[in-house]
Amino acid sequence: MQKLTAIIPTGNEIHNIEAVIASVDFADEILVVDSFSNDSTFEKAQELATKVIRRKFEYPASQKNWAIPQAAHEWILLVDADERVTPELKEEILILLNQPNQTHIAYWIGRMNHFMGERVNFSGWRNDSVIRLFKRDFCKYEDKYVHEEIIADGSVGHLKSKLYHNTYTTFDNYIEKMNRYATWQAKDYDKKTGVLTPYHFVIKPFWGFFKHYILQSGFRDGVVGLTIGYLQGYVVFMRYVKLWLLRKGRS
Repeated sequence: MQKLTAIIPTGNEIHNIEAVIASVDFADEILVVDSFSNDSTFEKAQELATKVIRRKFEYPASQKNWAIPQAAHEWILLVDADERVTPELKEEILILLNQPNQTHIAYWIGRMNHFMGERVNFSGWRNDSVIRLFKRDFCKYEDKYVHEEIIADGSVGHLKSKLYHNTYTTFDNYIEKMNRYATWQAKDYDKKTGVLTPYHFVIKPFWGFFKHYILQSGFRDGVVGLTIGYLQGYVVFMRYVKLWLLRKGRS
């Protein structure tokens, strides 16, 4: 069987670290990449993982691209701290690694998303997929601040089983996270956005809400779907406010 390294990036994830490590206990190496947590994540990871390394956090793609070459084995399963490898996904990965000849160098994995304590079935998250199983020497993350994705130098397949994903802890923490994402997005969008107009501050935020809540059937997710819709519009608005501030040299 081909060997596997599970990489887990962390930053103040004491509420997640034990469960996420337990979900990848089938990996030959469990590598935790910690961004100098101050909530005992680092100490707990040292107890449970094969190896723990630390690096000051810049942005997700930078952290992950630094971590990938540190893996001891060719195949990498990258799992965020708020994700869990389900038993079905574990079995599918082990079967795959037991095959001597691989057609693909990376695999898309779907995610079962949860928010505010409930499963999200629509709201634009229904077909959420990420490349998380890949060969170390053929893949890296696109160098962008938000919504980074793997660039694979070869064929990419699809796994049938899904990751469990619950990015929600409290509503206040989620708002803080969206605010942070908006700050990062402003840097990404600065390169491709011209003069800021009411279109960016009014039309695009409204479209963000309309797309998630109406076109992508967020209304079928009830209050959760309505909240996701409003938050999508809010993040788009904040993205352009922060871009405006960035260009003015303000914060």
